[in-house]
Amino acid sequence: MKLQHLLAPAVALILLPAMGFAQEAAEGAEAAGEATEAAAAAGFDEIGPYIMTTLLFLIGGFLVFWMAAGFAMLEAGLVRSKNVTMQLTKNISLFSIAAIMYWLVGFNLMYPGEWLMEGYLGPFFSTTSLEPVGLAAADASLDYASVGSDFFFQLMFCATTASIVSGTLAERIKLWPFLIFVVVLTGFIYPIEASWQWGGGWLAEMGFSDFAGSTLVHAAGGFAALAGAIILGPRIGKFAKDGRVVPIPGSNLALATLGTFILWLGWFGFNGGSQLAMGTVGDVTDVSRIFANTNMAAAAGAVAALILSQVMYKKPDLTMTLNGALAGLVSITAGPLDPTLFGALWIGAIGGVIVVFTVPMLDKMKIDDVVGAIPVHLLAGFWGTLAVPFYTSGTSFVTQIIGFVSIGIFVFVVSAVVWLILKATMGIRVSEEDEINGLDMSELGMEAYPEFSKG
Repeated sequence: MKLQHLLAPAVALILLPAMGFAQEAAEGAEAAGEATEAAAAAGFDEIGPYIMTTLLFLIGGFLVFWMAAGFAMLEAGLVRSKNVTMQLTKNISLFSIAAIMYWLVGFNLMYPGEWLMEGYLGPFFSTTSLEPVGLAAADASLDYASVGSDFFFQLMFCATTASIVSGTLAERIKLWPFLIFVVVLTGFIYPIEASWQWGGGWLAEMGFSDFAGSTLVHAAGGFAALAGAIILGPRIGKFAKDGRVVPIPGSNLALATLGTFILWLGWFGFNGGSQLAMGTVGDVTDVSRIFANTNMAAAAGAVAALILSQVMYKKPDLTMTLNGALAGLVSITAGPLDPTLFGALWIGAIGGVIVVFTVPMLDKMKIDDVVGAIPVHLLAGFWGTLAVPFYTSGTSFVTQIIGFVSIGIFVFVVSAVVWLILKATMGIRVSEEDEINGLDMSELGMEAYPEFSKG
């Protein structure tokens, strides 16, 4: 008996945590049951649109995130082997900077609650906050989607804008001045101009239409890249003294092709997610229509560039074909919903044609664009924006041109000012010796292909 009395407290101590866990489990099950009952009481008609639109943003967001890998592979393939590590470093760094700046400033500057100046500037340094953990249906704002999913999706567009600049300025720009420019671009320049349309600003009120960002994302990135390319100057040896253009082949066309396919895949999230709703039969059907049109435009752009490069150069050009596909994608981005499949085909095909004609045009202007980002994103972006009224009612060519020009002037001028300040204060271009030796070793001290000779 004495032994039993002695063991009883010990057993109780051993069983006490288990009893506590059992009680917590019971309470958790009860809470889950209540949540389920509340959800059932609310009905899918009430919570379904919120859930499906949130899911669209999350899926679309990680597809657009994968475009960061596409840009990295495309640029790594189109630069010389001595500069590959630098391009990869720039791409992972710019995405990470964009993620922080868009949280710190960009998202609430782009989608402001209250405007400081109606339609022009929103509140600065208003950081984004998410919903509380375990949000109940009764406490959620069911009229749209979760803040987390919306922020995540829109962030990817901001990062894409910066990725466009990276390729154009490759092989001769210093790392840190470039990343400082990315801070300004992703924190301020992109959110301000995008707010004019997507934040309900003056372009939206005027009737300007840019469904997924031919101008707001792609042309904006192209204008920022153009300003940088002009101020930075061409690579050593790109333009001979006698006026000839000296081709500088990339290091790995397999990587460039992989990057193009990754971008093509990511674009389904880019355009499809921009439907911004998936709560009805009509919304889901429209998303599928956007996917089909996006794919058709890319295919048409690639085929058009393939055929035209054969006609112009007597041999098909792979890099032109890759950029033709991307130009087709950029061209359909301003209006991927309304065209027929044939409409998407001819809009994308013209994008491919634009690339083949404008790449040599830039060379004649002595503007060195390493990966062809300016023809693909800026010029095809203009064409895509201009093409919207062919199929989208309520739009006009005049309004589309006004929107493109206003965003172009703003982004180009502000970018040029930032580049000039960086050039005057810390310098933006590496030395001639470092450029010849390659940025991998001069800027980073490591090579992408150490077992091979420098190319």
